[in-house]
Amino acid sequence: MRMRLQAAAAVAATTLFALPLRAEIAVSANDGHTVLTDAGVPAAASGPAEDSVTVLDLSTNPPKVLGEVKAPASVVGPPQSVAIAPDESLALVTSANRLDPNDRGKLVPDDRLSVIDLTSTPPRVAATLQAGKGAAGVSIDRTGKLALVANRAEGTLSVFTINGREVTPAGKVDLGNEKAGPSHVVFTRDGREALVTRDGDSKVSVLTVDGSKVTYAKRDLTAGVRPYGIDITPNGDLALVANVGTSSGDHDTVSVIDLRAKPSRVVNTVTVGPTPESITISPDGRHAAVVVENGSNLAKTSPFFSDKGLLRVYALSGTDLQKVAEAPIGRWCQGAVWTKDGRGVLVQCMMDRRIERFRLDGNALAPQEPVALSAGGAGFRTRQP
Repeated sequence: MRMRLQAAAAVAATTLFALPLRAEIAVSANDGHTVLTDAGVPAAASGPAEDSVTVLDLSTNPPKVLGEVKAPASVVGPPQSVAIAPDESLALVTSANRLDPNDRGKLVPDDRLSVIDLTSTPPRVAATLQAGKGAAGVSIDRTGKLALVANRAEGTLSVFTINGREVTPAGKVDLGNEKAGPSHVVFTRDGREALVTRDGDSKVSVLTVDGSKVTYAKRDLTAGVRPYGIDITPNGDLALVANVGTSSGDHDTVSVIDLRAKPSRVVNTVTVGPTPESITISPDGRHAAVVVENGSNLAKTSPFFSDKGLLRVYALSGTDLQKVAEAPIGRWCQGAVWTKDGRGVLVQCMMDRRIERFRLDGNALAPQEPVALSAGGAGFRTRQP
């Protein structure tokens, strides 16, 4: 008995060393192989940095970098290309494209899914798995036992089961259109359904989930033009969809899906600005952070070009969204996360290779000291509330 108690104590001590008590983990996937040209086109970097994954503890101010590991990452697709297990023991990171091994001046679709062990000090890649071509958005359900990956370049989703830190492929879901462009996928709070955005044909599809069996329900919702990022409120009542449009200079939208309705449906759409790259709901469900490209991803010769993106914060009231705060951010910014208290917002900026930090105070976003990254921030997530 004494030996078993001593062994258990040793395991507990190791876990506490790896993940600090009351740690608030965020994971940033960083793309070093992609640049944005002056023509506004993503291209292969001539002197690429290594892709990496940075693990941060947001419970301290400024955030503490717990470690970094080399792993494939990609700016292609929505910046929800990271998912964290409910117990913060592991993260899943997708890579939608990579340098062509036969011509490093070209980008080609990738299909890798990295399993990052967050209990290790420093964090480590525990496994590298194969999803589908153009592996983009990824989510883990609330039980921590099932994950879905949206394969943007082949019109499918990959299913993975999770047992502890062991992740196992469990099949694919075919959406019936290889050009559907499935971009991100989220589970409903009861875990019985999932929603996948399709920026290729401007649909949001409903999936049914029964244990590890996931099927396309053959029911699609109509949001805006090119639905891309999606998030669900902590109480599970609503989903918010960022519709990126066509980068034509027009202002684009966020759609509200009422998940309480039977069947669920789009009930509101709000204009938020040119190209909402990312949408993230605060842990208390009161606000949504929208990362708006604002023309910063366009060619410098475009009349709609801007050298600054925008972080816009909206208050949620029922199914309505009201803008309460705004701040300029860098160029080609990607993912955003909230701190647990619902007041801190962090935004990855790809061109500047840093995470910009803000504190929400009423209707103002106060800038704080940024966090430097070794490559361009491309995917960003905390665990789902």
